[in-house]
Amino acid sequence: MKNENTQVPSSPEAPNEQEGIRTEEGGCCCGGNGGGCQNDRCQCAEQEAAEVGTDQKLAELQDKHLRLAAEFDNFRRRNARERLDMLVFAGEDIIKGLLPVIDDFERAIKSAEAAPDGASMFEGIKLIYQKTLDYLKSKGLQEIDPALTDFSTDFHDAVTKFPASAAEQKGKIIETIQKGYKLNDKVIRFAKVVVGE
Repeated sequence: MKNENTQVPSSPEAPNEQEGIRTEEGGCCCGGNGGGCQNDRCQCAEQEAAEVGTDQKLAELQDKHLRLAAEFDNFRRRNARERLDMLVFAGEDIIKGLLPVIDDFERAIKSAEAAPDGASMFEGIKLIYQKTLDYLKSKGLQEIDPALTDFSTDFHDAVTKFPASAAEQKGKIIETIQKGYKLNDKVIRFAKVVVGE
């Protein structure tokens, strides 16, 4: 006599069909490839849509990355070219300003050849000197004050020391051999001086 309560074991495919998941072979739980899935709980179509969206985002990010890399490369090249131009043409403005001084020197040489007396030559040289100095001052050049009598390592370079004839000359500037200059308050040439000891 057969037992009516005996249950027939279900096939291995049955849980996959009920739960709506992919099989190990990668196909749809319904036996298709996800396109014709009739199971409401099947995730095949959702996974395929998510994969397509991810691929699009990846392509957009790669494109954005390439564009940014190209823009940075262009910026780097342009910046390097501008720096090179700045180094090459840094003194252009100063050279242009000194060209009239060269013209004045040429005129002074011609007039010195023609003039028998040295007075006019002296006046011409004085004029060129003053014109050059005025131009350089307009660019921020300042002479280190020669009236400073105290020796300072911030402005002076002691070329030699000279025995002081009086006690008050010790540590003081006795003579200026070469003038010192500042450019916008930065010392560009120290004054060469003789200091008393």
